[in-house]
Amino acid sequence: MIGGLNPKKMNAIMKQMGMSQEEISAEEVIIKKSDGNNIIIESPSVTKINMQGQESFQIAGNIREESTAPIISEEDILTIVEKTGKTKEEAKETLEKTGDLAEAILELS
Repeated sequence: MIGGLNPKKMNAIMKQMGMSQEEISAEEVIIKKSDGNNIIIESPSVTKINMQGQESFQIAGNIREESTAPIISEEDILTIVEKTGKTKEEAKETLEKTGDLAEAILELS
């Protein structure tokens, strides 16, 4: 019992207040951040809460952060320099922007 109320009484009070909650079965929750990184919540406990038409989610679980930035190798940079005659800095910037070796070569050619 939460706060001295049995669950049935608690649900009745929540309903009177225009609140409801629902457990959602989930394996993983991914939050895509604007900086290109993701927050991954594994084995989450997810509860959807509806309060007077406004929905929100409560999520708990094992949290880790993951970078989605492309991995730039020195070999790729040298390939672009060789194929385009551009500097390493230009090659790296273009590869970071495009995220693709062939596209970077085409853009700099």
